[in-house]
Amino acid sequence: MSTSALPRVIILDDYQGIALSSADWSPLNNRAVIDVFRDTVTDELALVQRLEPYAIVCAMRERTKFPASLLDKLPNLKFIATTGFRNAGIDIAHARKKGIPVSGTSSSGNPTLEHIWALLLATVRYITVEDTNVKASNPQWQSTMPMGLAGKTLGLVGVGRLGTQTAAIAKAFGMRVIGWSPNLTPERANGAGVEYIATKEALFKQSDVVSIQLVLSDKTVGIVTKEDLFSMKPTAFFINTSRGPLVDEAGLIEALNQERIAGAGLDVFDIEPLPLDHPLRKAKRVTLSPHSGYLSDSNYAAFWGQTVGNIVAFLNGAPTNVIK
Repeated sequence: MSTSALPRVIILDDYQGIALSSADWSPLNNRAVIDVFRDTVTDELALVQRLEPYAIVCAMRERTKFPASLLDKLPNLKFIATTGFRNAGIDIAHARKKGIPVSGTSSSGNPTLEHIWALLLATVRYITVEDTNVKASNPQWQSTMPMGLAGKTLGLVGVGRLGTQTAAIAKAFGMRVIGWSPNLTPERANGAGVEYIATKEALFKQSDVVSIQLVLSDKTVGIVTKEDLFSMKPTAFFINTSRGPLVDEAGLIEALNQERIAGAGLDVFDIEPLPLDHPLRKAKRVTLSPHSGYLSDSNYAAFWGQTVGNIVAFLNGAPTNVIK
């Protein structure tokens, strides 16, 4: 079969250009033509032009959004393969109505839990500040005072699987762990080994570190308000490795600039990639990472290896791992 007759596959948002090297794509040899794009396109018209020739789209997490309006403009689209088994950026129900199956993948290891603690520790111990000072040959050998975790209070906004695991590590550091979420009950908190806090306001006021572990939905957008952030202790830190829109980003920037809190560690943002002129890039009281909480060599091997399998299954006429 000539390549012009083969279905075309597009891999989107491969920022580092490593999708093809993270798995064995040979099962698709002579079965599909694969193109890779490393940049993210947000303008819908430009995105339609890019996607129009392709029957199969490989989406990396939620980097490119697929609302109903976009799906309706892609008559050649037959299948979407997404990494992860939850993708709020895809209108799954509308895709299903259009006969476009969406298949997901599982993950490997626990990179997000690792990243929560890497970011939290880097933030409260001012690792990036001191790293910059040392590399800049700053004659002031030590310039910050890290916050010791033992005896401090970690407030978890969200106490699901990840929150429970985060709590277990916090206790190894000798921290008190408290939790709140819209649906948390005293019984569930007790099962997670977390002290139940009845109100969000109380959690923010009591915590020395607040870490958010919630799923983004219509009900949780903006759940962390400017008022919440301003109610924190001036010595407290805020950590977000979940999703940017969970937090009033403008309010957070204001809290940082006014030194209402000691600092923040952020892996997620309202707009990603973070615009080059974004004020968070120049803030002095914040530690940033580029939404890398789910990144690891083993996780990418799982993501892309299973993506290959999902594409093969679709081409064989029996899609697997379909998200309902």
